[in-house]
Amino acid sequence: MCLLFIAYDCHPRYRFILAANRDEYYRRPTDSARFWETHPWVLAGRDLEMLGTWMGITRSGRFAALTNFRDPSAQIIDPKSRGMLVSNFLCSNESPVKYMQEVANQRTLFNPFNLLVGDASKLLYFNKLSSKALALKPGIYGLSNHFLDTPWPKVQKGKQALANYLKKKTLIEPQPLFEILADTELAQDHELPDTGISQELERFLSSTFIQGADYGTRSSTVLLIDRNNHVIFKEKSFIPGQEHSVEVNHEFDLSNMQTGQDN
Repeated sequence: MCLLFIAYDCHPRYRFILAANRDEYYRRPTDSARFWETHPWVLAGRDLEMLGTWMGITRSGRFAALTNFRDPSAQIIDPKSRGMLVSNFLCSNESPVKYMQEVANQRTLFNPFNLLVGDASKLLYFNKLSSKALALKPGIYGLSNHFLDTPWPKVQKGKQALANYLKKKTLIEPQPLFEILADTELAQDHELPDTGISQELERFLSSTFIQGADYGTRSSTVLLIDRNNHVIFKEKSFIPGQEHSVEVNHEFDLSNMQTGQDN
């Protein structure tokens, strides 16, 4: 997962609104979002190479999402899969606070990352360079491949588009959020960050929706949780060279049961 826009506890009808793009090499095998056979309470896509995931939610409302942190100089030898940081939380019963403490203790085993985990009562953010997690306050957030709310052009643009839409609407529809995620406009060269890669690559990665020959946006996801604990989860997966996306749609009411029993 490489770009997330989140409205957390700041809309009268919804306590959580997510619009997110996952960018990845097209050759990397992936399963679309579904309830996992091994853990039937987990709704998430799956990276079939390492068997982790980039984002998901459980029937009891546990949520987690991950982005890579772009720093070529900070890559380590033989790292553990960052996708396991998401799947381990979704499959466990640990509180978000305790889980993030464990992640902080083990962070040197992974390449740079951003991690969001939460439940019905809290949402926490952690970056590998941090010593502890940050509890997020109500508001609108953007997360790409740097720190939370780093003002990259696509982060600022998407946050503003989300804020503008939420101001106008009481009932949130997924399609306008997918339209925000579908923006292919590149940033101007003077707006590009310097993360240790070439300017050409910075430019290529600067759009909300990335289109390349070998790498690009593989899926877009919209997740809505209203204040009656009703969940709408919609995912669109894209195949290069094909005009239409593959869509996954799930709706359910959150359960109060514990994760291990939530099936």
